[in-house]
Amino acid sequence: MILLAWVLASTSAYSENILDNVELKHGVSFFHDLKYPLGFTHFDYVNPDAPKGGKLVQATQLNFNTLAPHQENAVQPPSQIGMIGDTLLVRAGDEVSAFYGRLADGIGITEDKMAIVFRIHKDAKWNDGVPITPEDVVYTFNALKELIQGSLYLEFIDSIEVLDNRHLVIRLSSPLTIYNIIMIRYTTILPAHYWRERDTTASTMEIPVTSGPYRMTNVKSGRYVEYKRDPDYWGRDIPVNRGRYNFETMRYEVYRDATVIREAFRKGLVDIWTEEDVRYWHSSYNTPALDKGWIKKIRRQFGVEVGVRRGVALNNRMEKFADRRVRQALTLAMDFEWQNRILHHGYHKRAHSLWPDTPLAATGLPSEDELKLLAPFRDQLPAELFNRPFRFPELTTEEELRTSMETARLLLVQAGWKVTDGVLTNAGGEIFEIRFLTDNAEDSRILLPYFKHLEQLGISSSLRLADSSQYGNRLRNFDFDAVMRNQDILMPPVHELKATYHSESAMVPLSRNVAGVSHPVVDFLVTKASEATTIEQMIASCRALDRVLLWQYYLIPLYAVDLRRTVHWDKFGIPAFEPQYLPAFPDGWWYDPEKAARIVTID
Repeated sequence: MILLAWVLASTSAYSENILDNVELKHGVSFFHDLKYPLGFTHFDYVNPDAPKGGKLVQATQLNFNTLAPHQENAVQPPSQIGMIGDTLLVRAGDEVSAFYGRLADGIGITEDKMAIVFRIHKDAKWNDGVPITPEDVVYTFNALKELIQGSLYLEFIDSIEVLDNRHLVIRLSSPLTIYNIIMIRYTTILPAHYWRERDTTASTMEIPVTSGPYRMTNVKSGRYVEYKRDPDYWGRDIPVNRGRYNFETMRYEVYRDATVIREAFRKGLVDIWTEEDVRYWHSSYNTPALDKGWIKKIRRQFGVEVGVRRGVALNNRMEKFADRRVRQALTLAMDFEWQNRILHHGYHKRAHSLWPDTPLAATGLPSEDELKLLAPFRDQLPAELFNRPFRFPELTTEEELRTSMETARLLLVQAGWKVTDGVLTNAGGEIFEIRFLTDNAEDSRILLPYFKHLEQLGISSSLRLADSSQYGNRLRNFDFDAVMRNQDILMPPVHELKATYHSESAMVPLSRNVAGVSHPVVDFLVTKASEATTIEQMIASCRALDRVLLWQYYLIPLYAVDLRRTVHWDKFGIPAFEPQYLPAFPDGWWYDPEKAARIVTID
């Protein structure tokens, strides 16, 4: 109480009057109006009457070793966001940029967008019965800011203060963006009364005080963790939670190897598994249980994640990649169609955009809104950008491949490179070679056929398979020519653009800008997209940015993020409607004893 009184006494006149100058609402959205009105009872994509009970067993490859929230380089047990700890907000799964209150039942934004006020739900409490207060929120964010000084994670927070026993204010260092809200949404609030007496960075396996629909009840480091539904959870009936968190028990079993997980699933030791390797999706689950309908193979939406699932990032910091024609030639030598057909059973689709299958992807010729952004920079951009739709070549015959390779050779010659005795060199005698870096042995299946095409161009290629430590160090020091890379991004992508494509991030070790993209027009468009206040502005900025990045050939996108591939034992109820962006999975599913009873034996 003494600390709270001190904090309240120290607040500025601005803080004392801020509650009179903001309107508290049940949610906040960017680029569109909220879909769900004040007083809504549940999200449309859940079953509000879903029965409670049963058990869900999932597999994890996380070899967790601590329950401390801030222990450096440690791994915590797996759980969904919000499962054992409340967050201030919940992101709606059927809206592109809407957030609704969970721990906070009121959200207010000042007119200048330099502060956010949160009102804590009057019924909120920790699982030891102590009320959740604004002081817990302040403690959580201040502890994180102190822990990760210099990180971009919370740099937008200038200060955070308690206003009274239910309200707090977060003051911002710059006007509010969707990125700020997403970071706040991902932050699990910690109990100040519990962690102030302990070291959040010290290893421990003592089960802490939490809030949330589940309590951790049984845990063994590196083996398993089990959660039980808390019947006394304060927020079980609030709108954003109704119809969710239906299983009585949620258990995660640790398996270090995906092959072992697949076998455990087939034996019925694991209930559900999301398969990321299409080779196994193609045939590994063709068992008698699948024929009998006991196992289901489904495709799931997860539209909040878009972009390129796998591609090659060229290290554009290096002189040999400075010429756009060189980068284009390297792109033309990649035969995606052959790889997809032979290696991936045709399941993948080429990413012809940095955020394909979204309204933000560049299609056709630039629109009028895009031209307003791009026209002032005509002299800095390829002429094709203005008069040709972008699309990677789609090679279906040997003749088309030969044509593509001939074009690549011509581009290299125009850029000052020529083949002498089978080796590509420039006027200074420098040999063109590419050192590829990866931490995934499976990438060799894609790269080795590509190396043969590069060899035809006179380019010598090598692949360095590094362990996680070496891989991180080489990325940190930019010690690579090219790297196999996921380039997925959260929808809408605006909050990650600066860290991924802006010049400011090009020389930042371990940033998302692995390719070292640095171009004034890209910087301009990133800023425009980040500052967009309407859906029209965001679409125009992102489409224009997409065009510039594609026509500059900084990366070689391969296959796009696609619907997720999941196998599960058919003993669950599933909501009838799956939203495009963020389905309630598996927290919106429920145990169906009648379906489970059909599964008599496991073949």
